[in-house]
Amino acid sequence: MKISSEFSKHALEYDKYNVIQNRVIQKLLSLVNNKPLNILDLGCGNGSLCKAIDWNYEHFTGVDFAPGMLELHPKSKNIEAVYGDFNDKTLFENLLTCQYDYIFSASALQWAEDLDMVFKNIKNLNAPIALAIFTSNTFKTLNETASITSLLRSADEVNELQKKYFDVEFEVINYKLEFESTRDMFRYIKKSGVSGARKILSYKESKKLLNEYPVNYLEFEVIFIYSI
Repeated sequence: MKISSEFSKHALEYDKYNVIQNRVIQKLLSLVNNKPLNILDLGCGNGSLCKAIDWNYEHFTGVDFAPGMLELHPKSKNIEAVYGDFNDKTLFENLLTCQYDYIFSASALQWAEDLDMVFKNIKNLNAPIALAIFTSNTFKTLNETASITSLLRSADEVNELQKKYFDVEFEVINYKLEFESTRDMFRYIKKSGVSGARKILSYKESKKLLNEYPVNYLEFEVIFIYSI
């Protein structure tokens, strides 16, 4: 297992809320040694990974269960945006009718209801992989300060699951994103989607956390599972 870390300052200077997700995508693409022609992206969202690919491919299939995101995804004669949920075995039964040269998933599989099942079905597609999954150490200080239990799995849990199906590299990267103010930090959490749209603090609790949060950054822990 490889462990590394990165630090970004002043997230809101980028004037967008997907700073870490974009870094994850760049990392995933850097792991690909060849230029796959037929690509599958599980949890494709609005197409950020598709837009970041800098080589010519024959066909790109993006799958997501959010129609609003799929509407924003690039589409062309060789780009297909498909409605589907990786929690549904039927999706993978349909995907088995196609042949892929590479399977990506950037910042989506942490929301898998049954990650063991998802890994098993990805394995059955018989293609190299580059997967990025956020872990329970994401927002670690925030969760500890607010006494919140993370919805996400730990890196060790994910590693034990993936080893059942893949013979691949497993790397952990810890990112820190620094903010000018705690208020900017909370705005980022709300807009970025990383929190999973969970709201469990009352107004009074949120205000207390806003005033007492001990650091000026958020932590993100991302694991990368990739073929070599």
